[in-house]
Formats: sequence, C-alpha cells, structure tokens
Amino acid sequence: MTGPASHPGLAGGPIFLDYNATTPVDPRVTEAMLPHLTDHFGNPSSSHLYGERPRAALERARGQVAALIGARPREVVFTASGSEADLLALRGAVIASGRPRPHVITQATEHPAVLQTCQALERLHDAHVTVLPVGGDGLVDPAALAAALDEDTVLVSVMAANNETGALQPIADLAALAHEHGALLHCDAAQAAGKIGVDVEALGVDLLTVVGHKMYAPKGAAALYVRDGVALEPVVYGGGQEGGLRAGTENAALAVALGTAADLAARDLGRDLVGDLARDLARDLAPDLARDLVGGEPARLTALRDDLWQRLAEGLPGRVHLNGPGERRLPNTLNVSIDGILGHELLAATPQIAASTGSACHSGRHTPSPVLTAMGLTADRALSAVRLSLGRWSTPADIETAATALIQAATA
Repeated sequence: MTGPASHPGLAGGPIFLDYNATTPVDPRVTEAMLPHLTDHFGNPSSSHLYGERPRAALERARGQVAALIGARPREVVFTASGSEADLLALRGAVIASGRPRPHVITQATEHPAVLQTCQALERLHDAHVTVLPVGGDGLVDPAALAAALDEDTVLVSVMAANNETGALQPIADLAALAHEHGALLHCDAAQAAGKIGVDVEALGVDLLTVVGHKMYAPKGAAALYVRDGVALEPVVYGGGQEGGLRAGTENAALAVALGTAADLAARDLGRDLVGDLARDLARDLAPDLARDLVGGEPARLTALRDDLWQRLAEGLPGRVHLNGPGERRLPNTLNVSIDGILGHELLAATPQIAASTGSACHSGRHTPSPVLTAMGLTADRALSAVRLSLGRWSTPADIETAATALIQAATA
C-alpha cells in the first residue's frame, strides 16, 4: 500500500468495510486542495494574476483525470457529482440527437442515477427506454443488447462495475455492438475508476463517468469523459465553462482534489511512467517480479478480500453464499448471504464493523435489494446479503477481526 499507513478519520472507530459507499479523503488530497481554499481564491476565468494559479491548477487536474482513464485533457468535463455526470451524458445525448422518439438502452442493475434519468427522459422527452435483464452473475449478455438495438437507438448506458456485487460488465463488447448501430455508449465507471485499470480507448466508450469520493477525494468532485466529436446538450447554461457543457465558475479546489486522487490511483495501479519502466525491465529480467509489480493495489485488495471469504466459508460451513461472479468482479468487493440471519441483523450485531446491505428499510420493513432481485436471488437470500468492500486502509488484522465478529454474530 502506498501513502499514509493510517487515516485519522478511521482512528478509534469500527473497521471500515464500506469503501464502495464512500472513501476517506486521502490526506495527500487534502493537502493538495487546501491552498485553493485559502490563498488561491481567484476565478479561473479571470485574466489577471489572481486567476492564473486556479486556471493552471484546473487544467493540471484535468490532465491528471484524463491520464487515469487514457483520455485527452480536453475530453474531461468537471461536474459536481457522478449523478450530474450521468445526467449530462444521458440527457445531453438524447436531446442532441434530435430524434423525435429516441431509443435508450440500459440494464436492470444500473445505478438509480441512470435508471431514474431514463425514466425522466421517457416522461419529458418522449424517449423509449429498454432495460436489459442480467444473468444470475449480474452480467449483461451482449446478445441481449444486440437484439434490443435498432435504428432509433441513440445511447446505451451500462456501468463498468456494480456497486453492490462488484460485477464487471463486458463494456468493450457492448460498445462495439452499440457502434455497429450508430449508437453511443455511456459507462458509469464510478466504482471502477481508481480500483482497476480503465482505458476509454480500449473500452471503446464515448462517455464515461468518474467520481471523486469513490477514490479518496471529497464528495462534490466528479467528471464526465466526452469523446471528441460527441455532441451533448449542456446540463447547465450560462458562461460557457467546461467546453460549454456545464456553466458556472469552476471549483478549482475540488478539481485539484479529484486530479490528485486520480494521480494517486494511477500510481497504485502502476500507470505512472516509473512504474511502466520498472515493469518493462522486470518482464525481461524477472518475470515473477513483473507479475508482482503489475498486481499493485488491486492484487493486495484481492488477497484481503479472498482471505475474508475463506475465513467466513470455513467458520460458517455451508451457510455462506457468494452473490455475483466469482472472478469477473472488483478486487475489493465481497457480497455474501449467510443462511439463518438477515443482513441488517448481522450488521446490527457487529457494531465493530461498518458495512452495508443492499436492502432498503421503509417504515421498519426491509425490502430486498433491487440488484440482487434482478439477478434472480430469492427474497430470503437477498435479505441475508451484506456487502463488505475494502480499500486503501484495509489491513490483514482488520480482515481477521471482521471475520471473527461476523462468524460469532451468525452463530450466536
């Protein structure tokens, strides 16, 4: 693990296993953004001295975000949240298409930011929306997309990684199919960017959402990748900032935070120049070392995640069931159902752990996760699910303690 060995926000609290919900702000990110909350207060659009540093910082941050996802800096549009970036992508593409009845395709386990935007497009812009099913592993079958595409399809929106199960969708295959029918492919990569390698050229996506608070930046910092040549209707009208797609004076501090977080993530993923050179050398001289270098933070988290799974499976034989794909998922995410105890009851019995379920509580009544339900899980299994997601400050000791607590609570 790179960076600080501990985080002040986690000191004295429960073991944090909810990194997919949000992440602690990395102290290095805080340090980088602080001058833009104090000394460098100028408007980036100002032509005088006070605007120079914020403007330069803004563009440096744009380049850092672009480097993380393999884009050009001019293709990065800063937004205030992932939900806003999704709105800009979906609404922007539908309106810009000029189609009288635009067809949008998404899938059943998508984030509500996409699903509810699709519903709004139906209500307000006469869009026709197709929601593709997923299999028991939570993945979209490319054949289902191929069957749904038609001449009116303007946009396909499928997330890179599911926030509950970590399932990694076959984005490159889906993008190729969309392009065969002249449609754009939008990918919400909120959970993927910074956790695994994301390259917009390799994926073939036209639009991609990046979210800061999922990778150790503050909430309120996000971005949308917009491939050169893609036309979008602006999400905010006014002064023409962000390529005319999102008006409003830019928040240089949050942009710097997102850029710094992206740079740190790139280093953890081995995407920095020094890391590239080291891997090339290791491949020639020591293949085993090369594999270790390529692994980086994802390999560390995978090992911790799998250790947690093994401990639970051995401590609760026959009772623990994995939800989602065994291999094709995020390295930090473990979603399991434990027979004989509801997810929210399990977490209530383990206050030394901070984790989550996918179920919702309405007036004291819990309802199953829509994601797990769409995957075909029974209500009992879905209600028994807990999501345990790891991150930068997760340690082997955390895993041992968490597993012991969960096993004891499930056998009490």
